[in-house]
Amino acid sequence: MSGWLRAVAAGTVAVTEPDADGELSPGMSFIEPVVAFSLVGRSEGGTAVIRVHLSLEAAPPWRQGDDGADVCQYAVEVRMDAAALLHAADQWDLSLAPFPSR
Repeated sequence: MSGWLRAVAAGTVAVTEPDADGELSPGMSFIEPVVAFSLVGRSEGGTAVIRVHLSLEAAPPWRQGDDGADVCQYAVEVRMDAAALLHAADQWDLSLAPFPSR
């Protein structure tokens, strides 16, 4: 995750466009994809717009079916400048420091 955040700050991550059906696929996901990330775009001032994809149990309750099943992917957009992205990457690394590499 920290590598992806640093790459966004450096401007080397491609913007994620919707597919032919209008669906959004995250550019950064995990084994259990309840939270994923993609780059929406960048402004001229260097601010990146990151989309946080939430699904299944991470989605808001109003986006889940009666049985708890995911009805539709939910996304939140966050604007961050390069300094904030690098700070987030550093904090990610610090929180992982106590755990051994696998």
